[in-house]
Amino acid sequence: MDDHTNTGTPVSGAKISTRVYPAGTLNMLSREEVARLSDATEEVGEVLRQCALAVLNSGEQGDDAESMLRAYEDFRIQVHQVNRGMRIDLENAPACAFVDGKMIRGIRELLSAVVRDIVYFHTEIGPNPYFDLAMPEGITNTVFEILRNARLLNAQREPNLVVCWGGHSISGEEYDYTKEVGYQLGLRGRDICTGCGPGAMKGPMKGATIGHAKQRTLPGHYVGVSEPGIIAAEAPNPIVNELVILPDIEKRLEAFVRLGHGIVVFPGGVGTAEEILFMLGILLNPANREAPFPLIFSGPEAARGYFEEIDRFIGLTLGDRARELYRIVIDDPVAVAREMTRGIDQVREWRVHINDAFYFNWLLDIQPSFQQPFEPSHAAMRSLEISRELQPHQLAANLRRAFSGIVSGNVKPQGVRAIREHGPFEIRGEADIMEALDQLLRRFVAQNRMKLPGGAAYEPCYRIVS
Repeated sequence: MDDHTNTGTPVSGAKISTRVYPAGTLNMLSREEVARLSDATEEVGEVLRQCALAVLNSGEQGDDAESMLRAYEDFRIQVHQVNRGMRIDLENAPACAFVDGKMIRGIRELLSAVVRDIVYFHTEIGPNPYFDLAMPEGITNTVFEILRNARLLNAQREPNLVVCWGGHSISGEEYDYTKEVGYQLGLRGRDICTGCGPGAMKGPMKGATIGHAKQRTLPGHYVGVSEPGIIAAEAPNPIVNELVILPDIEKRLEAFVRLGHGIVVFPGGVGTAEEILFMLGILLNPANREAPFPLIFSGPEAARGYFEEIDRFIGLTLGDRARELYRIVIDDPVAVAREMTRGIDQVREWRVHINDAFYFNWLLDIQPSFQQPFEPSHAAMRSLEISRELQPHQLAANLRRAFSGIVSGNVKPQGVRAIREHGPFEIRGEADIMEALDQLLRRFVAQNRMKLPGGAAYEPCYRIVS
């Protein structure tokens, strides 16, 4: 039930002040739990405010987080304990989240997920010594607990979750292709998990809804996995019906690979390259050599050159062993869906054989270099070791961090401010690796995969130094 102070048809830039009651996983809490949530909202106020604003603004075009935050700098959110449990008070919220003065049901659910995840981490996990965030086991337990609290883990569900990675700003042809792949996956009963935003994160979900409808397998599961640093630039798309927000990019990436049973990578930019290197670095770890994990790179014919460039870069930096870990499928959505279905069948057989859970990949070994948060300061970026003297999975970890820094400098508010104040990040390493990295990034720029918010001409936030 909603109690609004404003009604009418939303117009661009209009704002609404309102009171709403939670939906989804926050609709049944004890009075003590509500009290803790209410008390913690002041501690996490700005993070909660920004994430709540992002989901209230979901469905609107644009990826300029700073511009959105400026437009709604007077937006406020408060959580109160009331007789019915919990009430969320919103002041000057985007009117696009409402229809005839009533909050859209899906956005109300996403807003409840924001409160649940942001506050839960600070009240239940942060103070609890069981979740030792300095140790690999503690980090994995943290990821598990956040996903369980979000009710994303279902022991009765067969392996069928396909993670789809790709850019939030892609061409119309590439977007249509992601929809067709999603449709073919939906026809085969596969659920979809993405980074929850637009572009290659929305397309597979949109296609899968049609496939699920045709097979009468509704409701489908459309899982969005985000983190506070990126959600403002990649607000959840309207199809996401299960949202979870992890504390940082590393835990977000771990959630993808622990939850998912296979991954399809569509064309994207530096964020997609970061995700690829994260996955390859894990699979290159000798401890994971036997574990099946289907990984497919795919796009329309127009994206062939993009994947050839990615493949060449991987071969040069990580070697032929890394290139054996994925398959490139061009312009064939049916082949992607069939290959993924075969791969997930193998995952199921493997999990049964080693007695691992279907709903969470406990036995996948993820090294601390992929788990510990990387803060992309100028000093941290400059000191990254990028050399073939490292083991391939260790080199993948540092390359992943380099791409993470570029993502921050491009779109994350704190990274954009750091570049504005101190100039571009420096990335140093072996000459031929730096040359390959520079070539890859130039290719991204030429293909408009390094767009800046607002459509401004791209000015690199990095400088390559060999």
